[in-house]
Amino acid sequence: MDIWGEIKQTFKRGSIVTRLIYVNLAVFLALRIILVVFSLFNSSLPIIEWLALPSDISLLMRRPWTLITYMFLHYSFIHILFNLLWLYWFGKIFLQYFDEKKLLSLYFLGGISGGIIYMLAYNIFPAFESIAHAGRLLGASASIIAIVIATAVYTPNLSLHLFPLSALFGPIKIVWIALASVLIYIIGVGGSNAGGNLAHLGGALWGYLYMLHLKKGNNITASFDTWLYQFFSKAGAFFSKRNHMHVSYRRDKVQNMNDREYNKKKKAEKEEINIILDKIARSGYDSLSKKEKEMLFKMGGQKGKPN
Repeated sequence: MDIWGEIKQTFKRGSIVTRLIYVNLAVFLALRIILVVFSLFNSSLPIIEWLALPSDISLLMRRPWTLITYMFLHYSFIHILFNLLWLYWFGKIFLQYFDEKKLLSLYFLGGISGGIIYMLAYNIFPAFESIAHAGRLLGASASIIAIVIATAVYTPNLSLHLFPLSALFGPIKIVWIALASVLIYIIGVGGSNAGGNLAHLGGALWGYLYMLHLKKGNNITASFDTWLYQFFSKAGAFFSKRNHMHVSYRRDKVQNMNDREYNKKKKAEKEEINIILDKIARSGYDSLSKKEKEMLFKMGGQKGKPN
């Protein structure tokens, strides 16, 4: 199997965490390659502006898809590296307690919540008045912190070994990681990345509220969980499906038959073989035509429909 085939198989068979990581990586690589190609021709393409979430509400009305696309968009390698590491670590922990539908829904709704808080803050607070029309938000941080906070709310005493902190202080409870993250985001609102930190707080808020309800046995996003998971699975199947237009082996044709077609084909072949065997019984093997001999040889070597 080639590398592309292996990637498709990993995406198809991997957990939802693996799939989300692949999607984020694919968007990152595609973005950087496109920008490099355009730069070689001394040209530019406003692809980030088309996919990042604007703080200007009127611009959002013209680009509503950005409320979704921004949470898969990264420009800096360090940014995507740390985001995907957190997604992998805490996504795996979340899946020890809950199913993939809930994690996927939490990722999306955490990102949407972060985007909404970001836009509201930029258009409400006077401190952002001068930049409210020019802000751009990108990255999966709000989505991922929603997963972190939700996991911490559900199992606050879970201890994690985080290098190098654990080497100094021993295992650290997940609740302290969550609280420290939120505190850092609150302080960061007064810094240069105010918009990003506001989005993080929006994602954290959703993760907290979602898990409070879920711990009480009330999944407030149950219908959305199922719909989103089915949509994501179908989208993944569309991009990873095999191309059946090119057939290299006869076995591929048999593989693509349904049971009815296969049984009909086998019945016809069996009748042909019986006719050939009767001819051999009457007149001997040498009486067979070249075509009949080839068919007898071919059918003798078949093993049936592959599974």
